[in-house]
Amino acid sequence: VQLQASGGGLVQPGGSVRLSCAASGFSLDYYAIGWFRQAPGTEREYLSCISSSDNKEYYYADAVKGRFTISLDNARNTAYLQMNSLKPDDAAIYYCAADEDHCLATIPGVYWGRGTLVTVSS
Repeated sequence: VQLQASGGGLVQPGGSVRLSCAASGFSLDYYAIGWFRQAPGTEREYLSCISSSDNKEYYYADAVKGRFTISLDNARNTAYLQMNSLKPDDAAIYYCAADEDHCLATIPGVYWGRGTLVTVSS
């Protein structure tokens, strides 16, 4: 059972990047999949959640609402986080997590992927 986050890198302010969270060893069917981030010296921040049972987005943190979009490709067993209009404050290690439940019932946190670093700088 493994989650693998990828897609991070160096992005200019105002730019975009799409992160991927690929699941292996299990199916994401009937899971809540979430994205989190943690910048140095800060607490881990819960950003977004999507429930695979209905493929609906249920949560966005205020800091990313309108700029980030979570999505899920059940066929690829992969979740994504499209990040637009990036700001220097968005620089962090981004993690995905999954929980065999629904976003309305839980904050995902049973399975975690290794993080992927996003740097926002000109």
